[in-house]
Amino acid sequence: MSEDGSKVVVITGASGGIGAALARLLGGDGHRVVLAARRDAALGQVAREIGDNALPVTTDVTNRASVEKLRDRALATFGHVDVWVNNAGRGISRPALQLTDAEFDDMMTVNVKSVLYGMQAIVPHFIERGSGHVINVSSFLGRVPLASIRSAYNAAKAAVNALTANVRADLATTHPGIHVSLVMPGLVATDFARNALGGASAAPPPTPPRSAPGAAAPQTADEVAAVIAGVIANPVAEVFTNPGSAAIAKAYFDDVAGFERYMASVGAQS
Repeated sequence: MSEDGSKVVVITGASGGIGAALARLLGGDGHRVVLAARRDAALGQVAREIGDNALPVTTDVTNRASVEKLRDRALATFGHVDVWVNNAGRGISRPALQLTDAEFDDMMTVNVKSVLYGMQAIVPHFIERGSGHVINVSSFLGRVPLASIRSAYNAAKAAVNALTANVRADLATTHPGIHVSLVMPGLVATDFARNALGGASAAPPPTPPRSAPGAAAPQTADEVAAVIAGVIANPVAEVFTNPGSAAIAKAYFDDVAGFERYMASVGAQS
């Protein structure tokens, strides 16, 4: 962190959606942001909107060497990195029993390997500095897999949740200055569903039992970005971006079979 309190933040998946919203928010607050994505033109547009605080780096997060080049470019430009946000991801609209090998592999590569590559690239730098913050953007569906049409995506995000917890536990004792956070958005009003493999899915499932009022209402990318910015300012182990999601997760784990029966019965009526 600089003397003025500004930070250098690397954000993957920054050409649109949550990543772009976070980049705009942080850049507007005076932080220096390194924006990574494959879509060069869209990435450049976001960087131009932010101005001098933004560095766009065209990156394929499914390629380890490309992620390492992203890290190296950030270090060469700014001298250090304070926060690394693994945000890139992609969905799929396919029930588990219909998944092909290629589709499942794609979900694991884009959503899980990208996170692993990011952590393995930047954590040695954080260890050398004695401080740093990894933020992995997962999904509520990685904790409560209630949308079966997102089967492989749910599984991939569950893997992200586990990897995040494992790395946090590994670093907690030996490197307490390094934070590892998990952020779990619910429904977000972006192009994510439209860009999912297999096309956009049907309407989201109804609100589960005992959930908070309005828990299933979509959030905007800006609302999710504000939560992530809050995690950067005040690190936590994990957070749901939608306040009602915690109640749904509790209902699920309190009675998994009953929860699933309820969801099946409501789905049959819709």
